[in-house]
Amino acid sequence: LLTGCISKDSSAEKLYQVLENVVDAEKEFEEQQEPLADLERQEKEIYNEIMTLGMKQHDKIVTLSDEAHSLIEKRKNHLQMEIDSINASKKEFKKAEEVIKNIKDPDQKKKAEDLSKIMRNRYQLHGILSKNYSSALDRDKELYLMLKEESISYDKLEEHIAKLNTTYQKVFEANEKFNDLTGQYNERKLEFYKQAGLNLDEEK
Repeated sequence: LLTGCISKDSSAEKLYQVLENVVDAEKEFEEQQEPLADLERQEKEIYNEIMTLGMKQHDKIVTLSDEAHSLIEKRKNHLQMEIDSINASKKEFKKAEEVIKNIKDPDQKKKAEDLSKIMRNRYQLHGILSKNYSSALDRDKELYLMLKEESISYDKLEEHIAKLNTTYQKVFEANEKFNDLTGQYNERKLEFYKQAGLNLDEEK
């Protein structure tokens, strides 16, 4: 619920509306996080089960690898929905940058420009994050194809798993930075609202 005095600079009110539209654009992004985590957990369980099986149980390994492959495809779909949502947010945020140019109050403008810089960095980082995650999914798929081969050597598997772990480490690091920038963005956004005389009270 938006209450209180709005700044005389109508650009502040316009920016508020655009930033709330950005929030709406990222709802689909938010909605992908839980199912993605759930699919990752399911796949991890399958992988752990495969690792406990010997090659005499090759048929079981093939069945489980196919199940894992199916989960990877679902993860790819959720990743694409996440990317589409961030792209929609980016498109909406371009409107914010236009509004920021017209803010007359120097203090408000400075806070808005800081906000814009953080968001641009956040978008760039999500590009890196999604690229690394997509690479990890491709390597996951390769791993399960390798596991289906009866003659696959332990050394080849070990080498591939090492590369896969390196890729997931990049995903983890990018995700940590992305979450940090998201936190910074939300803090600066509230600072801007306060500076502009926008008092936000959550509806009870």
